[in-house]
Amino acid sequence: MFDESFNSSTKSKQLDLHVRFWSNGEVRSRYMGSQFMGHGTAQDLLKHIEEASHQLDRSRLISVSMDGPNVNLKLLDLLQQDHAEKYGGTQLVSVGSCGLHTLHNSFKVGFSMWNVDKILKAMHTLFHNVPARREDYEQVTKSALFPKPFCGHRWLENLPVVERALEVWPSLMLYMDAVHKKQLPNPKTASFDTIEAAIKDPLTTAKMHFFMTLARTFHPFMKKYQTDEPVMPLLAKDLAELIKSLLRRCIKREVLQDITPLQLTKLDTSDKTFLLLPQKIDIGLGAEAAVKVPLTKELMASVGAARSKYRLFLDQERIRKEKESQSQKRKLAEQCLVDLKKRKTNLEDVSACLVREADALAEQAEGKAGSKMAQLLSKSNALRRAHKDKLGELKALETEIDAKGDELRHM
Repeated sequence: MFDESFNSSTKSKQLDLHVRFWSNGEVRSRYMGSQFMGHGTAQDLLKHIEEASHQLDRSRLISVSMDGPNVNLKLLDLLQQDHAEKYGGTQLVSVGSCGLHTLHNSFKVGFSMWNVDKILKAMHTLFHNVPARREDYEQVTKSALFPKPFCGHRWLENLPVVERALEVWPSLMLYMDAVHKKQLPNPKTASFDTIEAAIKDPLTTAKMHFFMTLARTFHPFMKKYQTDEPVMPLLAKDLAELIKSLLRRCIKREVLQDITPLQLTKLDTSDKTFLLLPQKIDIGLGAEAAVKVPLTKELMASVGAARSKYRLFLDQERIRKEKESQSQKRKLAEQCLVDLKKRKTNLEDVSACLVREADALAEQAEGKAGSKMAQLLSKSNALRRAHKDKLGELKALETEIDAKGDELRHM
C-alpha cells in the first residue's frame, strides 16, 4: 500500500509505503518507510518502491493498494510486468484504484454546477484571518459561530461544513443586511460578492440542504470502508445498495425492485419512463421546507436557467463521450492495422525463407541419385506447397489491410 504527496518541509515528493498482512486471525498494517524524490513518474515510483521493499519476499505479494491518479495506474501495469517476469508469470490481484476518490469526484460533479463549493468557500474566506470583520460579525449577530473551511478534493467530508453553513446562514444574512445598510464597511472582496449573489438565489439554502442530505446518505458507507478490516468481499453488495438508495429518490421503485448489480450498471437513467413525477422526487425534508416559497418570476427564471444549464451540461457530456468513443475506436483500428502489417511482414519473411530452403533442397537433389534424390525433392516440394499456402494467407491479409485502411479513412 503506497501513497505519494508533496512534503513541504523537504520540498520534495514523499512516498510512504505500508505493508498490510494477515497475522493471528486479523489484518495488520505496518509502516515500511518513506522515499523522497523529485520526479514522480511511474518508473520513478517503481524504482523507489523496489528500494523501500527490498527486505520483503515480493513473491508472496498479493495486491497493491493506491489512490486514483493515472501515474499510479501506469505504475500498476509496470508492477504487473515486473512481477510476471520475476515470478514465473504470476499476477497481482487487481482491485482498481481507491473507490473513495471516485465517490468524492462523483459527488463533486453532481454539485459543481450549483456552485455550492464556491458559496461554502466564500462563507469561510470572508471571515478567515480578518479580525476586524469577525468583530463586526459578532457585534451584529451576537454569535461567535463562524463557517468552517471547505475541502475541495474530498467533497463527502464536507458534511460538517454544510451543516455549519446552514446553522450560520441567518446570522450571515444579518451581517450582509448591515453592510447593505452601511452600518458596517463593505469588504469589497470576491467572497462577499459570491455570498451576495447566493442570497439573491432563493434556492441556495435548498441546495445546501440537498447537499447535506446526500452527504449523510454516503456517510455510513464512507465510514465503513475507511478501515483496515478486510471488507472487500462486501463492497459490491454495499455499493449496489448505496446506488439504489440514491436512485430511489428520483427513479420509480418498481424499476429498482429485484435489479441485480450488473443490471444496475446498465440502467438508463435518462429514460423518462423510469423517472418519478417532479412532485414525488425525494429531495429531503430540509430541502422541501426550503423550497416552499412563493413562485415568483425571479424564482421561475432561476429554475428555468438551471434546467437549461443542466440540459446544456448533458449535451456537452454526450458529445464528449461520443468523441471519446470515436477516438478510442480509431486508436483500436490503428493498432489493428499496425498488427496486421506486422503479420504481413512476418508472412513475407516466412515465405521467402520457404522458397530459399526449397531451392536449396532442389539443388542438393541434382547431385544425388535414387532414394536420396527422391527424398530431397519430396521435402523441396513440401516446402513449395507451404510457400503457396503462405502466399494465399498473404493475399487474404493484404485484403484485410486494405479494408482496415479504408475503414480508418472514413472515420
